[in-house]
Order: sequence, then structure tokens, then C-alpha cells
Amino acid sequence: MSLGSVITAIVTPFDERGGVDETAFLALFRHLVAHGSDGVVVCGTTGEAPTLSDEEHLRLVELACAERPGGATVIASTGSNNTAHACEMTERATELGADGILSVTPYYNKPNRRGLIRHFTEISKATDKPVVLYNVPSRIGLSLDNELLAELGQVERLDYVKQADNSSLAQIDGLGLYAGNDDAFAPALDLGACGGILVASHLAGPQMRRMVDEPENRAEIDAQLKPLYSALSVTTNPIPVKAALNLLGHGVGAPRLPLVEADETELAVIRGALAEVGLR
Repeated sequence: MSLGSVITAIVTPFDERGGVDETAFLALFRHLVAHGSDGVVVCGTTGEAPTLSDEEHLRLVELACAERPGGATVIASTGSNNTAHACEMTERATELGADGILSVTPYYNKPNRRGLIRHFTEISKATDKPVVLYNVPSRIGLSLDNELLAELGQVERLDYVKQADNSSLAQIDGLGLYAGNDDAFAPALDLGACGGILVASHLAGPQMRRMVDEPENRAEIDAQLKPLYSALSVTTNPIPVKAALNLLGHGVGAPRLPLVEADETELAVIRGALAEVGLR
């Protein structure tokens, strides 16, 4: 099945007491689908998964699957550096109705090549849905090189890669390609990628949709959005995108510790970028 082209790694809204705000989550999901997104990744990095309990995590997957607007795709991020835990979360998310699974490279314990293959193979057995491998060496400390990705692409149900290492952006035999960084979306599409798993699409979804639908205008749109991409990296994701959404009236609350709200200097950069790209 197609998971879509513009996939937003949706933030997890929190209320004033720090609890998950389910009403705000569904409102944002509806807004995203109405403004260019084909679907969402739930409880990924941008969704602050490391600070969610398993109960909160699976509840958001359940809510997204039950209330998805317009048949939107729901990809559940269920990765872990504990293979047994990743398999359990993958199995439960599949039972809740997820269309796909996003599984990050095991972090901190740095498995070797054989361990990585075993890890992802076990995850593939825990679901009957397509699995998106997530290569993000900037957060993990190791990278799934393209040779290893090609080997993993031969495993049943390991069907896609979210590539967040721009230097390794390439089509891999056996794996559909998703850009993992906003600034790699246009180059990935030019390579024939399936699309991107994105953050800026929270704010510029219609423009990013046009990058898919209007390849002749892709480079121009991409150039116009570069100030936004830059501002969303002014500090650790998802601090900037949450700040931007709050500035635009979406009410997603503050991040959970150890992440903190954007400070005045960072807010100034975010406000300036929103104005520069015509969003404020």
C-alpha cells in the first residue's frame, strides 16, 4: 500500500498540567490533512516519544487510527533500543490499526551489523504492515549505510527508509525512500522518492504538497521555504515547531522535560521566518 507523499511527524500536544491533550491532537491532525498531509507519524521524535509512557503512546496511536480524517495514513513510531520492547509496541500498534510502522536504529547500545539485521528482522515479524526504517545518525551515534540498507531491503516487510542523513540520500534496491529532513524533501523527490516524513509541513503543508504535485515549481518553492527550515533547527526539534504552532494559534502547549520552551532569542528567529515565508 502507499503510505502517502507528505507525511507529517505530528507533535504531541500537552495541556497546562503536562498531560496529553487529546482534543488538541485530533484538531491538529484534522488541520494537517486539510492542509496537504497524506498522513502522520504518531509518537516519533517530533511527537516526544521518549517522554511518553507506553500507555500514552499507544493511546495516541489508537486515537489517530480511530479518528483519522479522510482516510489519512497513520504510521506508528514504535522503535526502541530494546528489541523485545520494540516488537511488543509494534505488535500492539498493528492491532490498533496502524497502516505502517516507523522503527528507528537502536540507540545508545550501538549494535554491530549482525545485531542490526537481527533487530529489524525481529520487528518485521511482529507486524503484517510495512516497516519504515529510520536512519538518523545525528541522534543515534551510528548510521545504517546504504549497503546495509540494501541488505535490509530484502527482508519481507522492511519496505521503506526514512533517510535523515542527507549525505546518504539515494534510492536503495528494495526500499522506498522518504526524506527525513525538510531540506532534503525536494532533492529526494527529484530522485524519485516516495515523499518525506516532515516537520515543516505542520506550517507549510500546502506548499510542500505543491512540491509533489508541481515538480516544475519544486525548486522555487523549496527556495522560498529555506528560512522556515532553518528556523525549525534553531534549537532541538520539536521545540521550534511547537513554538511556531502556538504562535499560529494551534495551542499545542510546551514540550516535556528535558526539553524546554523556546526562549526569546529563539522565538524571534521563529517569528521572523514565519513572516518571511508569509505565514504571519
